Amino acid sequence: MLSAVVAVAMCLLGWRQADQADRIDAHPVRVEGTVTQLPGGSGTYSQVAYPVDGRRLTAADLWLPAGVRAGDPICLEHAADDPSAVRVCGKTYPQPSGVGLAQLSVPVAVLLCGLCLWRIQRGRAGAERARAGFTVAFAAEGMPALTQGKRSRRRRKGGRRALR
Repeated sequence: MLSAVVAVAMCLLGWRQADQADRIDAHPVRVEGTVTQLPGGSGTYSQVAYPVDGRRLTAADLWLPAGVRAGDPICLEHAADDPSAVRVCGKTYPQPSGVGLAQLSVPVAVLLCGLCLWRIQRGRAGAERARAGFTVAFAAEGMPALTQGKRSRRRRKGGRRALR
C-alpha cells in the first residue's frame, strides 16, 4: 500500500514539473536573476531572486551552473501568465529533484505494488489449499494429536528468567 502512495505522490510531483515546463515553453519571458543562496548541506536549497513587474520574487531549488556563487547573475525564464513558474535558461524542467525522483521512484513503486498484489493473490490461493489440506489431515480418524495433550517441550531462547 505504501508503494502505491509513493507512486501517486511522485507522479504528481513529476506532473507538476512537466506542467510548469509546458507553461514556460508556451510563452517564455527572460529575466536576469541573482543567486541569493547556494545549497549547503541536507536542509538548504539554492535560492534565486528575480524581478517581475516591479516585484522581487524568489525561486528555490533551481538547477544552477557549476561554479556559481552567491550574488552572481543568472538567466531565468518564467511563464508570462504565471511568474512563479520559473527555470534556468536552457533547462527543460524547473527543479532537478522533481523529475529525477519521479523517473526513479515511480517504476520502483509500481513494481513493488505489483509484487505485493501478486503475493496477496498467491497467498489467498495457498491459504485455500492449506485449509483444505488442514481439514483433511486433522479430520482423519485415529490420528494422534501432535503433542498428545502435553505442553511443548521446546525451550525459549535465553531460558527462564527470574522475576524481580
